[in-house]
Amino acid sequence: MNLRDLVYGLYARRVGGRLDHDQVPKHIGVILDGNRRWAKASGGSAVEGHQAGADKISELLGWCSETEVEVVTLWLLSTDNFDRPEAELIPLLGIIENTVRQLASDGRWRVHHVGTLDLLPARTQTVLKEAEEVTAGVDGIIVNVAVGYGGRQEIADAVRSLLLDHSSRGTTFEELAEVVSTDLISEHLYTRGQPDPDLVIRTSGEQRLSGFMLWQSAHSEYYFCEVFWPAFRKVDFLRALRDYAARHRRYGA
Repeated sequence: MNLRDLVYGLYARRVGGRLDHDQVPKHIGVILDGNRRWAKASGGSAVEGHQAGADKISELLGWCSETEVEVVTLWLLSTDNFDRPEAELIPLLGIIENTVRQLASDGRWRVHHVGTLDLLPARTQTVLKEAEEVTAGVDGIIVNVAVGYGGRQEIADAVRSLLLDHSSRGTTFEELAEVVSTDLISEHLYTRGQPDPDLVIRTSGEQRLSGFMLWQSAHSEYYFCEVFWPAFRKVDFLRALRDYAARHRRYGA
């Protein structure tokens, strides 16, 4: 261990020691951004950047388990990402599949897919479904893997699901118009039954949500971190939690 690592370790312990665990967010959403830029800066390929980003996920979940976080949503692949060249997209899907398998085999996480399955290749769909089935009984952090996810698409899918549900019950449009509410729509989101994210973290310095959990993040706190995702450190994570704990959430009051 060199001097820099020693100082970093001491600083991380100092920040962690001052963290108020009563103020830790229960649900954290993470936009894992900057894999390709990290790879370019390191002289590597985009695929190498995506793999480095995937390798960071287990570290993040370990940090979350130490701080009593209950739900983590990881945005691994957006609907917009399907426009990328096949030379990048196909290996990326393979990396995501391997990552989901590893999460499922770990034994500590309950994996849940959020996104549109129909957009994904059959093999990816199978991996996601099997991961949910295998981990359904795990009493641990819920890990939402957002694959083929878009915030607008989720809302459209929720409305479609709501309409089909009530149509199957014989509800008329007039009757549905009388009862439709934000709570009713929420029951048809990908994350139904889960708390909304308290904190959304985005790495790489970009300060926008890009459609991430548009419905659920209405009252979320945001933390934008300058580092690229593969270089995200425990101290960066703890700083985000510390920043969150220092905020006064008023929910419009």
